[in-house]
Amino acid sequence: MAMDMNINMEYHCPILKIFVGYDSREDVAYQVCRHSLLKHASIPVEVIPLKQSELREIGLYTRERGPTESTEFSFTRFLTPYLARYQGWAVFVDCDFLFLADVAELMQLADNRYALMCVKHEYQPKEGTKMDGVLQTSYPRKNWSSMVLYNCQHPNNQILTPQLVSSQSGAFLHRFMWLEDEEIGSIPFTWNFLVGHNKVEENDPMTIPKAIHYTCGGPWFEAYKNCEFADIWLKELEELKTEKPEIKSIEHKEMIKGKMLVKA
Repeated sequence: MAMDMNINMEYHCPILKIFVGYDSREDVAYQVCRHSLLKHASIPVEVIPLKQSELREIGLYTRERGPTESTEFSFTRFLTPYLARYQGWAVFVDCDFLFLADVAELMQLADNRYALMCVKHEYQPKEGTKMDGVLQTSYPRKNWSSMVLYNCQHPNNQILTPQLVSSQSGAFLHRFMWLEDEEIGSIPFTWNFLVGHNKVEENDPMTIPKAIHYTCGGPWFEAYKNCEFADIWLKELEELKTEKPEIKSIEHKEMIKGKMLVKA
């Protein structure tokens, strides 16, 4: 499928790899996120769950889980350029996203001047806990790493090896400290619209979300079953159930082992 490009937009990958953070407590969130991505996509995409257990099994992730890690993908997300063989562009996204727009539109923003691109939120959570009661943490550049366009072939991303991801500090990784500020490009906030933080302004189409991020918890958690935009997520879930009555995780273990990895 073809995609219109402006002269400075440099995404040309024939199949876009989208790595979705996977947590065993939130399988249904992953399934709905995946469904929304595929439903709207007008370009070939490959949606791949980043399952920590599988990455551990094949020796790509050895980090001990720390007390501030609220999900199983808190750090595995930074393996994205490695898993994409340091080639082309790839996307990482948390599983608690719901896409309302075509990811082809997002990729029109890809610009090879940058090592990565993200929504540069100024976000300080108000709650002390989130999701199913896990600790909520606050730090500089919070939520920047929750949805990232990686220019995987950028030379400064070659540092993101399994060894480094398993050993570097959370601050180093989540604040993108391996990069200079000017190597981090900006994406409109509507592609990482934080429920409870970002707002839709009346008569301003530039504020309408293209991807909703249920960052504190979505309607698959009892405490957030009535959160803002819960109805949209639940509608997507019902569509998924209609198409696939038995919702099951899609395994990508053999693909990860055989097709995507490079030797460190």
